[in-house]
Amino acid sequence: MNTSAGLTIVIVIAVLALGYLVGRLITLRSGMLRDAAKAANVDTTGLGLSDTGPTVLHFSATWCGPCAAVRRVVDTVCAELPSVAHVEIDMDDNPEAARRLSVLSLPTTIIFDRDGHPRYRTTGVPNAGDLRSALEPLLA
Repeated sequence: MNTSAGLTIVIVIAVLALGYLVGRLITLRSGMLRDAAKAANVDTTGLGLSDTGPTVLHFSATWCGPCAAVRRVVDTVCAELPSVAHVEIDMDDNPEAARRLSVLSLPTTIIFDRDGHPRYRTTGVPNAGDLRSALEPLLA
């Protein structure tokens, strides 16, 4: 095989690989934008969110060990910021709320602004500093 045929094959493979990567990035990006828009328009009726200030909502279950640690962290932060509401939803008692908010693992903590829009979300035991940092702009 001569060198020009080999070079042509390398160029064709490189162009195909580049096309695949660009297509994959476009697909991924459009999915993220759709999910963000969907998350911003989630139905929050019946969740007990405050309409006067931000709400820290966390999903838990009686069998979830880390959920007790989340409760302590959220209670501490809410005690420091009295205008912040705290709602805890047992996932076993209210699976429909978990489904609406796409909660797939426990514990999951979501901060909503006064208009009911999710502004921060984390799984596992959140850091108190991270919660304060997410809440303070919503208090202004």
